[in-house]
Amino acid sequence: MKKLSILLVIALLFSFLSGCCQRDTTETSATVRLLNFKPEIASVYERIAKDYENETGVKLVVETAAANTYESTLTAKMATNEAPTIFQINGPRGYANWKDYCKNLENSTIADIVTDDDLLLKTDEGVFGIPYVVEGYGIIYNDAIMRKFFALPDKKTNLASAEEIKSFEDLKEVVEEMTKRKKDLGIEGVFASTSLKPGEDWRWQTHLLNVPVHYEFDKNDIDLETDEVNNFNFEFAENYRKLFDLYLNNSVTDKKMLGSKITGDSMAEFALGKCAMVQNGNWGYSQIKEVGGNVVGEEDVKMMPLYMGINDENQGLCIGTEGYLAINKRADENAQKASEDFLYWLFSSETGKRYVTEELGFITPFNTFSNDETPDDPLAKEVVRWMNMEGTHTVPWDFVIFPSQVFKNNMGSNLLMYAQGTKNWTDVRDAAVKDWKTESNR
Repeated sequence: MKKLSILLVIALLFSFLSGCCQRDTTETSATVRLLNFKPEIASVYERIAKDYENETGVKLVVETAAANTYESTLTAKMATNEAPTIFQINGPRGYANWKDYCKNLENSTIADIVTDDDLLLKTDEGVFGIPYVVEGYGIIYNDAIMRKFFALPDKKTNLASAEEIKSFEDLKEVVEEMTKRKKDLGIEGVFASTSLKPGEDWRWQTHLLNVPVHYEFDKNDIDLETDEVNNFNFEFAENYRKLFDLYLNNSVTDKKMLGSKITGDSMAEFALGKCAMVQNGNWGYSQIKEVGGNVVGEEDVKMMPLYMGINDENQGLCIGTEGYLAINKRADENAQKASEDFLYWLFSSETGKRYVTEELGFITPFNTFSNDETPDDPLAKEVVRWMNMEGTHTVPWDFVIFPSQVFKNNMGSNLLMYAQGTKNWTDVRDAAVKDWKTESNR
């Protein structure tokens, strides 16, 4: 009986310890699922996932939505057993759509390391989005080609360098003369292709349109947190058209053929030296450097503002963020905790920070980064340079209050028809005003 009792105790103890071990394994093996917003950095996240699992033992599954399909992809994924535990929301409108899924991160370790509380996406109830990158966009240019142009002995412009371009009129003068001299410059066009294929038109229906929207709302003192934003009159439509026409009429590709062009085509044209300029943001440098046969030297990749003749004298780049990371509060608690741990690792560990600065190229709003831990790529440096330029007005990312993706898609479709000559500009302008109002009141 004593032997039997001892064996029973041992068996019970083994069972208890096994149960503890099993619970421990469950608690530490929660899978983190990230739905990535940016297709251009998908390959980097794949490497991050491998290193993260090697360092922590936690599996990170990264899925990437195709360009311009993030909301629909997120909606579909949330209805499955493999819903993301980390996802992106784009400002106040994005939070309004997904507030039932956003965990309050007010007391989280990741919220604690954000440099400025004003950057957090928050309400009176708490913090629901963590800004993970500050980005900027404008007109990227190849300074080697620009120097070649300004060195031409018989050029007509009095400007001596790209740095002296300070207005739309300056830009137009230089671009149109460069087009006339493109054989001398060895280029096929001044601007890369204006990608207007459906789903690839975000640079024009969102980023370019941000400038006239911002200045209209600023001029009329519109409170962006209220329903005042539901009324948009496209007051600076002509300014938008002039810059858009400059792109179309001085491009590598005939404007009637732009419906088949994607952003990747544009970036490849720039990287291969076929053009001197392309509108995009600092995230685009990874696309430039990865093109086989890239001929653009890192020191020659520069950026200038989207001059439209509205407030050119002190206009800077468009700088801000639409990217806020949220944690799915409907996920398992272990997965929620694992997701917070991953975000903290990414923005505080040596491995994570190296990826952020050297490969993702993020300009981050976290106090875990020293002044020396900033992105090495030239476009990130350009954004920082313009941010710190005295007397310059940074154009904020007011496109986060655009009414819907439907509005953007309609705008892109109308821009394509305008480029192809099947719709006039007045119709494009009027449709934008009408669609904005319709979508704002849904």
